[in-house]
This record gives sequence, structure tokens and C-alpha cells, in this order.
Amino acid sequence: MHMKITRTAWWTVRGYTILIGLSCFFFFGGTWIRSIKGSSGARKYNWPQFNFDPEHNGKDTRERVISIGNVSRLHKLYRVRLPGVADGAPAYLSDVKTSHGVMDLLFLTTRNGYIIAIDAANGKTVWEQQYGPGSYMINNGFQPIYTTSSPAVDPDLKYVYSYGLDGYVHKYRVADGKEIKGGGWPELCTTKPFNEKGSSALAITTDKDGVSYLYVTNGGYLGDRGDYQGHVTTIDLATGVQHVFNADCSRETVHFVERPGKPDCTNVQSAIWARPGIIYDPATDKIYMATGNGVFDPGKGNWGDSIFSLYPDGTGIDGGPVDSYTPVNHTFLDHADLDLGSTAPAIIPTPQNCRIRNLAVQGGKDQKLRLVDLANLSGKRKPGYVGGQIGEFFDVPQGGMVFTQPAVWVNPKDHSSWVFVATYSGLSGLKLHIDSNGTPSLRVMWKNSYEGSSPIIANGVLFVAGSNAMRAIDPTTGKLLWRDPTLGRIHWESPIIDNGVLYITDESADLTAYGLK
Repeated sequence: MHMKITRTAWWTVRGYTILIGLSCFFFFGGTWIRSIKGSSGARKYNWPQFNFDPEHNGKDTRERVISIGNVSRLHKLYRVRLPGVADGAPAYLSDVKTSHGVMDLLFLTTRNGYIIAIDAANGKTVWEQQYGPGSYMINNGFQPIYTTSSPAVDPDLKYVYSYGLDGYVHKYRVADGKEIKGGGWPELCTTKPFNEKGSSALAITTDKDGVSYLYVTNGGYLGDRGDYQGHVTTIDLATGVQHVFNADCSRETVHFVERPGKPDCTNVQSAIWARPGIIYDPATDKIYMATGNGVFDPGKGNWGDSIFSLYPDGTGIDGGPVDSYTPVNHTFLDHADLDLGSTAPAIIPTPQNCRIRNLAVQGGKDQKLRLVDLANLSGKRKPGYVGGQIGEFFDVPQGGMVFTQPAVWVNPKDHSSWVFVATYSGLSGLKLHIDSNGTPSLRVMWKNSYEGSSPIIANGVLFVAGSNAMRAIDPTTGKLLWRDPTLGRIHWESPIIDNGVLYITDESADLTAYGLK
């Protein structure tokens, strides 16, 4: 654990907190968490990006106000209308010094290109900016372009980043929304915003060497049409220098332009569009992402329907990734439009008796779950092979294509690892099992019909938003603990919890906040 103390200088301290009366920030897995006691007595903290931290497993390790004992007392604090649908998740930053005073802020990115800062206490807009669709139409047709991205807060807590519909990611001061320009900003993430969609959340991580990066992934719009290539743009937050890794024609580390312009790639698809975009594993110090449909032809740098890893700076090895996993039935998945990459890998903590120390589960549109070794994706310790998963892949217990990011939790009572998977058909809880040979598998402990978006878990309570219902669930039994039936329709919107308040957006362009009575 690292501690950062703010006054007029920065220090890095290992060990215990020994100073009182200062603002302290603790570093957990790439996330700076402010530690100041709030009025409830609980320590205030931040939710800086999609699903809380760079692993994007939806596990809020800091919540202490809402619990399984009082969650039934949740009630609506407010519901406000936004200037557009925020089809993702908010980010949250506490104790921001604004011209209106010190306040806790929510940041949301809307489909029509707004970045909005909301007073978390009452839902009032503090500032907003927009880079809208302008004259861009999807595939140069008749529907305006849009995004389903989510914002991310800088590790120094001074800036927030948001995807713009102009093909750039933009940097804003958290206090007043002033855009920062120069030093590379705004940063290009696609030259083809009419063909390439910013679907995933922005992600930030700090690697083992202390370098912080912002990740922007791109795919295609609904219908898989147009000249697009899935890619990830990695931006060094200190220097503004970026690297591009293309899932098609990966030897070309540039932003492609639309044909017949150059440079371009003759292959299309292989979109990177899962909700978190990338995930970071601190154990391997690598980033991981999964691709959708497209050709798998590693000899030509094409990585369709695959999981692959890169170094934190977004680079690979010899024009390809560091490692990769591709199902043996990748051709079938491609032809049947059953994207492997409808989710990103979800990291599962493992006990000492597990022979796989870097375990993850991967869902897909084929309604299957696969276990993979993040330290050896292919089973050959290098990319370009097919197969290599741990055991056989198995059916999603409740059925349904997996368009959401699974949540992962370690039960503090017995230290068992759990995975929670939501689909349009329901929700399931799976528990990690290790056999006598040390081989891991997932066992279904419960399932129900509570459909929903990406679940989160905080202080022993599982939360999932479905159309017309926000629910709290006992993670070990699947029992319903609380429900609000007044929520609007849900697409990919997912909740966050911060300092005793639950927040969720919906397809009615509403933001709803819930607190304890």
C-alpha cells in the first residue's frame, strides 16, 4: 500500500498512517482513495471509474454505510433528468472545491456527447460540456452517432476524462469543467467516429512502475457495418504520448482512416466493446481485452474472437499481443455473430491450493463461460494458438447472452471466491471450487430470473439494475433484500455506491439516488 499526503508537496510513504489533520490518499490496485471521515463516521472514498477500480470487477471494498442488515431501508433521495441518456455508469469524487463550495460530484457521459458534473447531494448540475455528433451519421447514413462510454477520474483527482463524439477523448478540470488543451490533449482515439463507436468505459491504471495510463477502446455500431477495426488507444497521462494497438492488422500501430485513404486495413470488425474495455491485472502487470467477430489470422495480425494481453503502455511483441486465447470454434463464433468479446475477462482470486494463480472467467454471446489463465492464455505462453482454456467451457446457468461485466467477490466469512453473472434472462451466483489436483471450476450456487446489467457488490450486498427495477440481493443465496420498481428501462446502465448512497441512470435519461431512511 502506498500513501500520498497532500499539502504543498507529495511524498510516497510505505506502512502506516502516522499524520493527523491532513488529507491522505491510499493507493489500492491503481486507485487513489481519499480517506477523510464524513458526517456518518465512515471514511469518505471515491469511485473513479467503471466498476470501481482497474480490475473492473465491481467489488466496492470501501463501503461501510449500506449493509445487508440495513439495505431494506433504502429509499429514493432524488430523481433528476439529464440532457441525454447516460448508458454506462457514473464516476464519483468527494470533497471537490468548486466555486459553489466543497461538494461531492458525480460525472456522467451521455450518448449525445455531454460530460456532466452533478452535485451528488441533490442532483443539480454543477457544470457540463458537450462534443456532440455534429454532422456525423452512423456509417455515413441517417442516424446520428452516439457513445455508451463512461468517464474516468485522473489519479491526481484534479481532472476527469470523457469520450467525445468528435473522435477524441477530452480532459476537464473536475472543479469547473474547463477543458485542458495542449500536451496532446484532446487525444485522438479514432479518425472514423462515423464507423467506429466508443462503446466501452474509459479506464485508468497505474502500473508497477508508477506510470498512469488512460485506455480508450473502439468498435463498431450495431449491425457490424462499415470500415472499422477494433483497437485500444493507450495514453500516458504524464506525457500525453499514445500507443495504438489494432485488433486487425496489428502490425500497423496507427489510427486507420476510411478507405480509400491510407493507412487502412482491408479487414474489418474485431471490435473491442465490452463494458470495461480493458482490465488490468496487478499480479501480471498487464492489460487484457477481448474482441468480437472478425477473422483470427495471427500471421496477418488479425485477432478476432480472442482475449489478448498487452503491456500497460499498450504495446505488444513483434507486431502482435504478448499472449492470446482463441476458442477452437472461433470460425463458428464469427459466422454466427456470437462475439467472444461481449465481456472482458473477470479476475478471480484463488486460494493457495489452486494450481492456477491468475484465474479469470470470460463470458460471451454464445451463452458460455470459460476459465482462462491470465499468465498463460494460450497454454503455450505466447500468442497465436487456439484453445488453452482451463477445463471445458460451460453454459451460463440462467441462460442468455452475456453483455455485462461479471462481479467478483471474496466472502469474508470463509474466504471463498464468487462470480455473479447477469444476462437478460436472469442472474446467477457461482462459487470457485478447487479439486484434489488443484484444478479450478465454478459451481452454480443459485440462479434467478432477475435480469440486469453489470452487477456490483458492496459491503456484502449484491446490486443489479434491470428494466423497471433496482434490486439488492444476498450474494450467497440469491434472496431478494430490497427492490425499487419505479426505475426506467435499462440497457447497459449499471449502478455505483459511494459513501452510503446508491446511484443509477436509465433509458429515460434519469439519474436516481437512493439512501438509508
